[in-house]
Amino acid sequence: MHAERGLMERVAKGDQGAFGDLAQRYSSKLLAVAGRLLGSRADAEDAVQRAFLQCYAGAAGYNPQWAVSTWLYRILTNVCVDELRRRATRTAYDERSAAGPLSSSNHRPPDAYLDLHRALERVPREARVLLALRYVDGLSYGELARIRGITINTVKSQLARGKALLRDELGKRGAGHE
Repeated sequence: MHAERGLMERVAKGDQGAFGDLAQRYSSKLLAVAGRLLGSRADAEDAVQRAFLQCYAGAAGYNPQWAVSTWLYRILTNVCVDELRRRATRTAYDERSAAGPLSSSNHRPPDAYLDLHRALERVPREARVLLALRYVDGLSYGELARIRGITINTVKSQLARGKALLRDELGKRGAGHE
């Protein structure tokens, strides 16, 4: 952890090599989380790029009491939440994804990934962010609380709510395909 903080100090001084090392260390982890949140590899790649740009631009403001990973996840989740908000304002896209072209004429069950993705879309945004960080990267409750700026109890309740909603939604989808 100390080495990563030293890396951030070098990034803050404009060291592009250190920034490259940082990006290499975290790209795949951030991409996995963004992919789960946004549902599209292209959107996830864009979000990770934006997060790294914000990291580089704001490196001087990095607080070394935070783990570098916590700081990067916080930036990334904020970028992803912003994208999800932008999507929510596009009602035409929301209507299309809620109806889903696959559900109208295709009565065969979609594959498990599509079911999971659609079910995740029904989970509230904050719970979805926490679920992705917890189960894609295995972050602790304390890390999640620091990343999202909420209490550990709020993390626990949001995760429980998100899991219950996800379980119910997947149950509905499974029952309809049997």
